Amino acid sequence: MSYDKREEDVVTNLSNNTHIDHIVEEALANPNRRRLMASGAAGAAALSFMGLTGCGGSDSPSAPAPAPVAPPAGPVKATALGFPAIAKSLADTVTVPPGYQASVLIRGGDPINAATPAFLNDGTDSAASAAFRAGDHHDGMHFFGMTTTGAYDPNASDRGILCINHEAITPNFLHPNGVTSVAGVRTVNEEVLKELNVHGVSIVEVARSGNSWSYVRNSVYNRRITTNTDMILSGPAAGTPFMVTRYSANGTRTRGTVNNCANGYTPWGTYLTCEENYAGYFRRITATDNVNRTPKELANFNRNGVAGTGREGWATAIATDPNDTTFSRWNAEKLGNSTDGSDDFRNVANTFGWIVEIDPFNTTSAPRKRTAMGRFAHEGAWPAKAVAGQPLVWYMGDDSRGEYIYKYVSDANWDPADATRGLAAGDKYLDAGKLYVARFNADGTGDWLELRFGNGPVVSTYAPYAFANQADVLINARHAADALGATKMDRPEWGAVDPFTSSVYMTLTNNNSTLRTLASTDAANPRFYNDPRTNGTAQRGNPNGHIIRWIEVASNSAALQFGWDIFLFGARATQDTRTVNLSGLTAANDFSSPDGLWFGRNGILWIQTDDGAYTDVTNCMLLAAIPGGVRDGATVTVANVDGTNTKNVTTYVGAQLGETRLRRFLVGPKDCEITGLAESADGKALFVNIQHPGEETSAAAFAARTFNSNWPNGGTSRPLSATIVITRTDGGVIGV
Repeated sequence: MSYDKREEDVVTNLSNNTHIDHIVEEALANPNRRRLMASGAAGAAALSFMGLTGCGGSDSPSAPAPAPVAPPAGPVKATALGFPAIAKSLADTVTVPPGYQASVLIRGGDPINAATPAFLNDGTDSAASAAFRAGDHHDGMHFFGMTTTGAYDPNASDRGILCINHEAITPNFLHPNGVTSVAGVRTVNEEVLKELNVHGVSIVEVARSGNSWSYVRNSVYNRRITTNTDMILSGPAAGTPFMVTRYSANGTRTRGTVNNCANGYTPWGTYLTCEENYAGYFRRITATDNVNRTPKELANFNRNGVAGTGREGWATAIATDPNDTTFSRWNAEKLGNSTDGSDDFRNVANTFGWIVEIDPFNTTSAPRKRTAMGRFAHEGAWPAKAVAGQPLVWYMGDDSRGEYIYKYVSDANWDPADATRGLAAGDKYLDAGKLYVARFNADGTGDWLELRFGNGPVVSTYAPYAFANQADVLINARHAADALGATKMDRPEWGAVDPFTSSVYMTLTNNNSTLRTLASTDAANPRFYNDPRTNGTAQRGNPNGHIIRWIEVASNSAALQFGWDIFLFGARATQDTRTVNLSGLTAANDFSSPDGLWFGRNGILWIQTDDGAYTDVTNCMLLAAIPGGVRDGATVTVANVDGTNTKNVTTYVGAQLGETRLRRFLVGPKDCEITGLAESADGKALFVNIQHPGEETSAAAFAARTFNSNWPNGGTSRPLSATIVITRTDGGVIGV
């Protein structure tokens, strides 16, 4: 998600959950915990004590000898990066290393059928046509290989279906003269309808010819999923009173998906799109609505941020037909007289914030919102390796400062015979399972805590929120996680699972000094510092973010304990290597605000940034890393300082990679976020999204038609989000 939009997010985690530093006394009093907290070789022994396996090589003399792990059949793990690091850049272009080429595959507005005309990109393209064009703000995506007969084949590389999320919009760019609004009321319905249609997901067929890629404009697989698409509510929360709306009196359906940020996929060839900061789209004026709501409803709204005028003001538009709820459904106020909400949209926010499963190969299928996987600001859902006879696991981040990391474990064990069953397989594995939240202990261990009605404080007498049943727990997963004492993190975003070690990596993009204070630093979020911009403007807290990783006990993804360390710390290369630049970054690989992650089949970890802290020096970027394994580095005590106050925090830092194992691969155009990663099965094509270039264009500059960026079309054109495809000029595998 764009950096500036983040600043608009309402932080709703006001729980008093114990931070890791407060667990230290308990750990010191417990003999087992105490031995796990030992540094150096003793810290390594802690992982052995827990039965953790899957660690990679070590660059540290004090690190343990890694447990051998046999790589899976197929690709060989990369041992070196085969490109030179590129320099930081503020240019309005996409830069890649020599020997590589980046071409635009599909832009926002490009038609996805033969009947829709070419995109004019001047704001005059109709709202109706937007339902048949690629949407805006390209984000998470996945490539589904396809055979010549149209069947899903994860090993196919020359033809496939690309599913692309569209997170948000830059509103002015969509309309001839920007957004029309009078006293906060949207008065041009055509504008609102267009905005509704450019959100959601694009599904397009793509094909390779030689070393070039294109999207197939007239493919029968092409379609759009938008805010207007009918969707099935599935799983434990479906059909409950919490889901009743005027659209679905029995609470089994809803309309549309919004703020689709990161993504996931399944072993049966379906796409998981994730609803992130959905809450801000709904109108709910607290001054007038609160008096009509129960204490439970208010606790739900407050914890999930459902309050305000609505970020785009869609609910203020008025349909010409009083029975048309296209706009009124974005109003979450209690306006009707029913006791159950069947005559208004008072419950509509409960039908958003889910993981949505889409079958890209079945064009007539309705997407399903999988409520067993919990409701929060889903950044994505990243699968562990599917193993026959074992449960399936997905890891998830709640993308807001001070929120949590979750995982879902299916009740059913994986049967490879289900690999061709599409959404029916989803019904089996994604509608029944256990939802967990992570607690990162100060000793380098961690625990998965089950969000289950009746588990500890997750009961009807819990003071902040009186849970009624399991459906209530899943709808209010944040409250349940608060109750269980999960660890507040520095904005959990994308995750990725190492195909060779099963270690899990997750970006913690950044935090500010209001939430990540000196006092609240802990082992998993250990830094408080100032990263001043080149003009001297202070940036305090953890403005550069970091990447945490963990390995489950015995490399079993369904395990309830894990060991962790911090893989990389974002920092300017010029920062102090003892307190800020703990990963020893140089000019060839320094970065800030890690966001997107993707493991290639050869074990290269791709890291994308969504930054506002380092943009005085460089545009956002993509880096490549060859990681080792959990606890391959050292135990470090970070000396944090805030004025005259100090706090030392002990943490676990991954081995420094140096320029040989971590390099900058791409830098994007002005004001963009680099996001979304996918690759062809043969590793010879890397798909990357360039989101919202030129987003910082001011209203005055827009009026003068002088945009911060003119990418990708150049000249004086309005900038566009787009998907690019990167290939080697010699047709080889990317990165090696």
